[in-house]
Amino acid sequence: MEPLFLTPYFRPKLWGGRKLATIFHYHIPEGKVGEAWIISGYKDDASAVSQGPFAGQPLRTIYLTHPELFGYPKSAEFPLLVKFLDANDNLSVQVHPDDHYAHEVEHDRGKTESWYVLQADPGAYLIYGHNAKTKAELTAMVKAGDWDHLLRKVPVKAGDFFYVPAGTIHALTKGILVIETQQSSDVTYRLYDYDRVDDATGQKRLLHTQKSLDVTKVPHVDAKLAHPVVQETGATITTLAAPPQSAHFYLWEVQVAGAWQTGLGKHPYLLVSVIAGAGELVLAGQAYPLAIGTNLIVPNGAESFIFKGHLKLIMSAPGPKE
Repeated sequence: MEPLFLTPYFRPKLWGGRKLATIFHYHIPEGKVGEAWIISGYKDDASAVSQGPFAGQPLRTIYLTHPELFGYPKSAEFPLLVKFLDANDNLSVQVHPDDHYAHEVEHDRGKTESWYVLQADPGAYLIYGHNAKTKAELTAMVKAGDWDHLLRKVPVKAGDFFYVPAGTIHALTKGILVIETQQSSDVTYRLYDYDRVDDATGQKRLLHTQKSLDVTKVPHVDAKLAHPVVQETGATITTLAAPPQSAHFYLWEVQVAGAWQTGLGKHPYLLVSVIAGAGELVLAGQAYPLAIGTNLIVPNGAESFIFKGHLKLIMSAPGPKE
């Protein structure tokens, strides 16, 4: 009975920066990285186990060959994906399809995601939603390039949380660092990219205008999720997302101060990322050190375990359909 500690899979991005190296002390290649896929079983972009009997193996391989560690799950693929995103420049304005559209058109799953803001520069904002009232109005504003009137800009600060269901136009912008929890999918439709040119091709980056129009929900309605707070011995637990409002995952922020004893409860396994502080996890009589940037999975069968120290954790678990 050991936790699965994971090594991130890094993705270079033209909008990326160096915060992932300086804050989380990751050893990453020179240049702008942008994304660290910290808990991923997605295709060839899976994070790898860093220690223990499965050291060096991709999470995807372990999920497929050792289903007992995940409670013999329904999903044929690891259902969740957790990332750090470092926006050193504006990301493209995007929208993701739901499961039905993604299955029919892309032969993949849809993508509902969420952002917990770790850092934000003064004056930073997100693109979250749009102002069109009808599909015809949306189409006309996109074709006219009327982005200033179409896109909703929402001020953002550290500690904010955004739930981004499939069909929501969205984008991170310059000066924002987030941890993203999402369905395990990379199906992304690029609606607008500020007319930037790809260094490799010398051409403007590809847009997916019609598919974006197909899947965008009109009118935009902000997701309304309750965020109950529970105080337990040694920890304060805030629910960020949970079914039925969030169909695909449970998500919590946990502030540990001292020692917090907990368990899996009704969940088959837990995904854990340390976003601040330091301490340790005690599982089956063994203590494992935890530091900022540590990512792990508590496997099925771990009935009781203890987090010790002063830690801020982002924890998630698959939804009941997964």
